[in-house]
Amino acid sequence: MKRTKAASKKEENEENQKEVEMALLALRRINMYRKMEKELYFNEIKEIVQHHKEHHNLTQLSYQSAWQVLIEGFCIDKSLEEVIVNELHFSSEAAREILELLKCIDWKRKEEENGRREVQMIKKWLNMIYEFFRSFTLRNEELAELMRSLIQLSRAAKGNNLVISNQCFSLLGSAAEKRNVKIDDLLKSGAIIAVLEEMKQSTLKDDIIQECLNLFYAILRRLKKEEEDEIEEAKRQIVKMELHEKMEEEGYEDAIAGFHKIIL
Repeated sequence: MKRTKAASKKEENEENQKEVEMALLALRRINMYRKMEKELYFNEIKEIVQHHKEHHNLTQLSYQSAWQVLIEGFCIDKSLEEVIVNELHFSSEAAREILELLKCIDWKRKEEENGRREVQMIKKWLNMIYEFFRSFTLRNEELAELMRSLIQLSRAAKGNNLVISNQCFSLLGSAAEKRNVKIDDLLKSGAIIAVLEEMKQSTLKDDIIQECLNLFYAILRRLKKEEEDEIEEAKRQIVKMELHEKMEEEGYEDAIAGFHKIIL
């Protein structure tokens, strides 16, 4: 509780800022997602994220920790989705943070010199994005921006960090499977072009080929399902009208009036 209150302080002096950062790191590591404790910490963490977006007062690691608390907490409490998606704008923030971290990495240098800390932070953002795609159902216009950042990351990591590159394509495939991700978003983000470019490479690894194919299969399944849904909806409307006409013929006017909203 004491650490949670420390995290809510907004003074800009160095001592209080260290308290905030230590509190966020501690909150990330402890299991505090029971219903009673959510009421104690959630509003403070939300305010910290909002304050950082305006003043950029946190380190990248602390800001990431705040988001980890919120994203992992969402898996327990679905009521947080509206806040995380549309109020705090996770998609845009994750995209921006990934690109900022990417600027600090020199892939040509030795691993211990090329921004190892930033690489690890990027991996944590990718894990959060996985949870985001897996659990969230709301549509928003920022998903294309998030997918564009994954494409930029995959291109930068190509030939240097296969784990990250593969994970980016895996996440794009996961996004393609989600009904809340519009196929138009996949087109706008350049995901399909990126996959086609990747598949042209003669040295492409089998696992990356599989991730690329998964994305195309997901899109084809989506298109087929949407077509089937349209057909099914047309069939349902026909059945409803036939039922309505039959009830009229049989003289069930009262029933028609009672169920008017259902059968029309």
